[in-house]
Amino acid sequence: MGRHTLEGNPPIEVTLRHSARAKRLSLRVSRLDGRVTLTLPHHAPTREGIAFLRNKEAWLRGHLSDLTPVSSVAVGQTVLFRGAPVPVVVGTAKRARLLDHQIEVAAQAPAAPQIKALFRHHARDALAQASDKYAAALGQTYTRLSIRDTRSRWGSCSSQGTLMYSWRLIMAPPEVLDYVAAHEVAHLVEMNHQPAFWAVVARLCPDYARHRQWLRQHGDQLHRVTFND
Repeated sequence: MGRHTLEGNPPIEVTLRHSARAKRLSLRVSRLDGRVTLTLPHHAPTREGIAFLRNKEAWLRGHLSDLTPVSSVAVGQTVLFRGAPVPVVVGTAKRARLLDHQIEVAAQAPAAPQIKALFRHHARDALAQASDKYAAALGQTYTRLSIRDTRSRWGSCSSQGTLMYSWRLIMAPPEVLDYVAAHEVAHLVEMNHQPAFWAVVARLCPDYARHRQWLRQHGDQLHRVTFND
């Protein structure tokens, strides 16, 4: 791996990556954090990649400018919960709680970590409930359910029947969270993405295509919310 700075206003840091599997030059901008990666075939000279990068500069800058700015969670702002913006206010409890269509946080502690803990709790409950419902519909059982902050996937199902989900799904509309649960539980029957698998998903969640599209269009916005003070 190498790095190259594309001069301009502002300068753009680009990671240069040679790959034995790459057959052509390719430029990728992460929708999560705006990182730019240029992948080159194994024997391609770096100067060829830099020339390609300069040729794509207008496209690259336009793409970066379209990214949703990173937002932080703080008192006085709103944060997505179950698909709707909810105001964050100071309350009287010792920890964050959802009350009267707002999130109340303790005054003596930073707001963001409190809300993160609250979201993880609600996400686990909602995803466990959805997973239980879909597993019962299929006559299946899972071995364990875990909640993480994954960026590469919204959920997974291991061959041992362990379900894993991103807690950030609690910020998405409820039907989107339910779709992800249906998707992963369907893997208890079909450990692939062949037509038989999607038939199981459709049985559990007939409108799955719409919710899948929502994640493709808006999922990056959930990752662009920071919960660190």
